[in-house]
Amino acid sequence: MLRPALRSALAAALIGLTATAALPAAAQAPSGNAVRGTTPYATRADAMAFADEVAARRQLDRDWVRQTLGQARFLPNVPRLMLPARTPTQKNWRVYRSRFIDPVRIAAGARFWRDNATTLARAEQEFGVPAEIIVGIIGVETIYGRDMGRFRVLDALATLSFDFPDAHPRAQQRRAFFREELESFLSTESRTHEDPTRPLGSYAGAMGMPQFMPSSIAKYAVDYDGDGRIDLVNNPVDVIGSVANYFKAFGWQPGLPSVYPVRFDPARLRMDVLMAPDILPTFSVDSFVAAGAELQGEALRHPGLLALIELRNGEDAPSYVAGTQNFYVITRYNWSSYYAMSVLDLGAEVKAALAQ
Repeated sequence: MLRPALRSALAAALIGLTATAALPAAAQAPSGNAVRGTTPYATRADAMAFADEVAARRQLDRDWVRQTLGQARFLPNVPRLMLPARTPTQKNWRVYRSRFIDPVRIAAGARFWRDNATTLARAEQEFGVPAEIIVGIIGVETIYGRDMGRFRVLDALATLSFDFPDAHPRAQQRRAFFREELESFLSTESRTHEDPTRPLGSYAGAMGMPQFMPSSIAKYAVDYDGDGRIDLVNNPVDVIGSVANYFKAFGWQPGLPSVYPVRFDPARLRMDVLMAPDILPTFSVDSFVAAGAELQGEALRHPGLLALIELRNGEDAPSYVAGTQNFYVITRYNWSSYYAMSVLDLGAEVKAALAQ
């Protein structure tokens, strides 16, 4: 899954790393565990030209940047992973949900919550983000650190910066995005004095338990335990604080539900109007109801805007909910209503398991 920032880092920024903070020890795993690349980018003129540009733009040591980027190796299988499926499959919310809401993930989430209850309560108090949302994110992303990726981040980012497939419908935009992420990675690594070839992550370069891209680490990651460094791989305290900070930065509203149940009045239903804004909250309660959506209870007193969220179920009828600003904030982590609902459902299931 494409993690924070293919999804999130297409969005904006706020908070910087402290001078002493390191990139997550993301991958301070033995190099033998990494997926192996092939041709080194030291032989590529375009990569070395980019290294020179980054060094000048970021005021970094030119030789270090060239040497570091020159160690990146092409990952032959990664470009094809970026291409859309040749035969699109029908979206199916029930199938999608089953990938993330299962006994293994729920049990792991309950253990994570118990082990980190104090930190989760502190983050909820300081950032306003409920513990179940933070737990849901980390569980959907990496099963609480079990699967953080085996690709060298340097290799993945270089491959997608210089060999992103031209056949992709948004190749130019995506290529530019990954070059920005590569630049952010190089800039941060230049300050750590650690081996920049060691961090491991996803095939898109996302790292750690929350699968932050390099720019998201630079903007949103926090040293939540105050030990002078940021570790998103081995330190759940930093992970929890960083996820909560991310949501706060994107406008999470404390105490606001993420979704409400919704039904339809067939006589007044204007589905084309309700679906036009997609997942962006656009409708006041009055305009939402006027277009044929039926709400009940506290939803009728909702103070903000709403969006109609459609979840397709293959050949069966779709499911619908009314999404609030907080639902939209979850999609800043991954631009998908199915993803956001999985986060909500996993968090709720883990919370219920704790209460048993």
